[in-house]
Order: sequence, then structure tokens, then C-alpha cells
Amino acid sequence: MSDRNRIEFGGNTSANQTGSYSKWIGFIFIFNLIVGTGALTLPATFAKAGWLLSVNVILYLALISHMTVTFVIEAMAAANAVKTWQSFQFENSHVNDDDDVENVEISSGMEEHAAERETDDPCATLLPRIKISKRLDRMPVYAQHSTLMYYRLDEKFELGEMATLFFNDVGRILFYLCICIYLYGDLSIYSAAIAKSLRDLFCDHVNATDLANFTIFDSTMDSLNLTLSNNETDNDAVTLCWQAHTLTRLNVYRLFLTGFIIIFGPFAVFSVQKTKYLQIVTALFRWCAFIFMISIAVKLLITEGAKGHPPTVNVFGIPALFGACVYSFMCHHSLPSLLAPIRNKHAISKILCADYILICIFYILLAMTGIFAFERIQDLYTLNFIPAQIDDYSFRAKLLVGIDYFLALFPICTLSASFPIIAITLRNNLQTLFLDMTHFESYNLFVRRIFFPLLAVLPPFVITYFTESLTSLVAFTGSYAGAGIQYVIPVALVYYARTTCRELLGSGVVNQFESPFRSNYWLFFVLLWTAGCVSLVTLNFFFEI
Repeated sequence: MSDRNRIEFGGNTSANQTGSYSKWIGFIFIFNLIVGTGALTLPATFAKAGWLLSVNVILYLALISHMTVTFVIEAMAAANAVKTWQSFQFENSHVNDDDDVENVEISSGMEEHAAERETDDPCATLLPRIKISKRLDRMPVYAQHSTLMYYRLDEKFELGEMATLFFNDVGRILFYLCICIYLYGDLSIYSAAIAKSLRDLFCDHVNATDLANFTIFDSTMDSLNLTLSNNETDNDAVTLCWQAHTLTRLNVYRLFLTGFIIIFGPFAVFSVQKTKYLQIVTALFRWCAFIFMISIAVKLLITEGAKGHPPTVNVFGIPALFGACVYSFMCHHSLPSLLAPIRNKHAISKILCADYILICIFYILLAMTGIFAFERIQDLYTLNFIPAQIDDYSFRAKLLVGIDYFLALFPICTLSASFPIIAITLRNNLQTLFLDMTHFESYNLFVRRIFFPLLAVLPPFVITYFTESLTSLVAFTGSYAGAGIQYVIPVALVYYARTTCRELLGSGVVNQFESPFRSNYWLFFVLLWTAGCVSLVTLNFFFEI
């Protein structure tokens, strides 16, 4: 995230600011960080790709995602080691300055030249310093055999800070471009999900949880609910929202989308610093919603039997499945904020492993129950629980309708609360990418307060105005920007972090947070896998167009 005025996905949870917490609290926080909107798109992609193929793909992608998470942890420990090394060298240089003033005078011209170069290049404070002064190459004797004194996770280093530390200017620009594209995709998915949920709540509809409702509406709804591509937008353009009115479903969707952007878009101008209570509320909403969806699907399977008949394998559904799975396991951008406050750092690897196992089981249970319980799966799973008008006024019937309303409103409430935070994050990253943040106040008011908030909010609005296909949006966001954040950036960070630490500390100081996948062959494998998957997705998009 941006180095100035940074808004973090995981909240402001630095150990120095909000204290620390136990490994069990860390386990819950990481679980809540990973499980989000992406899970709601999994049932639709499972139904399209086939249940057997989908289970194997999601397990495989979970393993690779966990692998790259260990790369992020190793890079974060390396960033702590570099900062500790710089502190030791600074202290050692002062001691040597008192004993050897003449050497300081001789090298002053070279150090001044280095300072000028560091001003131009924020990464020049690393390796070039070794070549400038031999004094700074001497590591303190009392620190040479202290592993824990260097490699730690106590200080939080966000991905943007690590990119600035280990990448050159080109790498840093590519990093922020990838982050910005991902955030644009996030905002587009949020906007489309909220507008679609509101539209389906108000338009004529049937409730998929009430099987008796599948009567006269079947022929109309088949083309809407089974569609997993942009054809959904074409169908909604000619389907009336209400039988007695001329507004189409697409018109109503665009009205809700415009209203949502008008209400929540201006929040991109402001700043949000404390999101702790917002995270707690959305986490409670999320747990309740997912438990309700799984319970209802299981209840339908027990009482009514399997109504869905998904294929076993459909290779044409792999691109959408890949994007949805990558998007569903996304946590790398916010992970450092959650790792730093955990007291028992040596338990982090076990916490992450347990989280990924539990989340895999959770995702598979959610998707598998849904695709067999419902004959039709919407691209946003909560839309399968839109409440219907009933004549039964018993407590049980009213309770079920209340749960349906809760599930229908769940993405509206949680995503609306997160939309301003993501928009502000995107605005800050755009400013870091295009402006000199050290002279931020020198820019005029329009650039600082209006232009970049508009640049953050308007493109997602334009994208979702012309397409409402969440499957396509998630596939594109996860397959390109998501793959970059989850695969390419961790590989690049850990590679350059290892190179830098070998130059600064030598090979004698071991990183106890080193990834179990320490061989460079693993790095090459992840990059090769990413290239293959992105190529497959690109070919699929090309053939669809």
C-alpha cells in the first residue's frame, strides 16, 4: 500500500500501536481476512467447471497460495533484518568516527555523493552503501552469531514498503500498477454485487429456497440464472423488472449502481484510520451468512434431494474457476498487518497451515452443497436466497423469510462498508504512483482532493455500467492482477530479499522464518505456473470475444 497516508486492508494492527494478541486470535483474524466476497462466486464456477475438477483445482491453488504466503513471511523477516543491519551499521559508524576522524574526512566526499544518489533512488540505501565505505561493511562482533537479532517479524512491513526496499524504480512502479489494477477490480466487483443484489430484491423474482415457486417463472428465469457470461447483461436488457412497468432489469441495475456511486463515491475524498470495529461487525455478518447458506443448502438436500446436476469435468470452466479461486485466497496484500502483533511468532507457520486447511474445507462445503441443492446457481451465491412472497404467516415461515432477507442484504451491507476503504486505498496508491509524496502539499487543491478520488471511483462505475457479470469481473481480476499479487510479487520479493541479505549479512546468519520452499526451483515453478494459467485465461477471453 502507499507509504504515506496508507490505508491497510487488514486494519491498523501494528504491534506498536494496538498491542499484541494470541495465536488463536491471529488464527481467527487471518481466517476472516481470507474468507470474503470471492467465496460467494465459487458455487457458480464449480457448477460450470464440474464438481470433481473444481475440488482438485481449488486444493491445488490453495497449496500454491500457501506457498507464496510463506514467501511473503520470509521477505518480511528479511526486511526486518535489513533495518536491523542498518541500525547496527549506523551505531558502529559513530564509534569508528570518534577513533578515526581522518578516515571520515577522506571518505566524506564519497558519502556526500552517496547521499545525493540515495535522494534520487530510494533503494540506493542497500547494496551501494557496502561499496562506498569499507567501515560500513564490518558487522558488529556481538551480532554476527545472533540470528534472532536480525530476522524477526516484530516490525510490520507492508508490501509497498518491501517493494520500495528491495525493488528498483521499475519494479516499484510495476508493483503499484498491479496493486491499482487489483483495487479497480475490487471496486468493480463490489459495485456490481451491490447493484445486482438491490435490483433482484426489488424486481419480480422467485426464491430458490422455496421449490414450490418454480412454476410459471421457469422459462423466464432459466436464461438469467444459468448464464455465467456477459450474456446475462443482454438478457436483462430485454427482460422487464416488473410486468406492469417498462423498466428492464438492466435499467434498474444501472439506476441502483448510479445511486450507490453517488452516495458512497464521495467518501474517497476522506481518510479512514481505525477500522477495528468495522472489521468485527463485518466478520460477525460473514460468519452468520455463510453458516445460514450452508445450513439451508444441507436442509434442502436432506428434505428434497439433489436438484442440481453439475457436470463432473468441464475444462471450459477452468479460466473462470482459476480467477475465482485466486480471488478467494487473496490475503497477501494485508498479511503483514496481521502477523506483526502475534506474540508467538514461531507458531505463525502452523496458524497459516491450519487456516488454509479449514478454509479449503469451508469453500468446498459451501460450493458443493450449493451446486447440488439448487437447480440454478447465480453468479453471486446470495442471490439464490432472495425472499419470495408467501401466504404462510407461521413463525417458521417468517423466520425463513427473515433469514433470506438477511442473506440478500449481506453483500449490500458488508461491501458498502468496505467500498470507501478500498476507494481510499486506491486513491492513496494512485497518488504514490503518480505524485512526489514528499512534496504532496505543494500540489493544488484540485489534484490533492478531487482528481485522484474521481480517478479511483469513476473507472469501476464505467466498467460495471456496461457489464453486470460478476463471473467475468472476478475471473479478470483474479487471473491478472490477483495472480500478480498472489504469485509474481511474493516470488520477486523473496528472491531479491534473499539476494540483499546475502550481500549484507552473509550466509552465516540464518533466517528462521525462511520458507520451507527455499529452493529457487520453487520460485521458477510458481512463475511458470502463473504464466501458463494467465495464458489459458487470455485465450479463453479471446475466444469468448
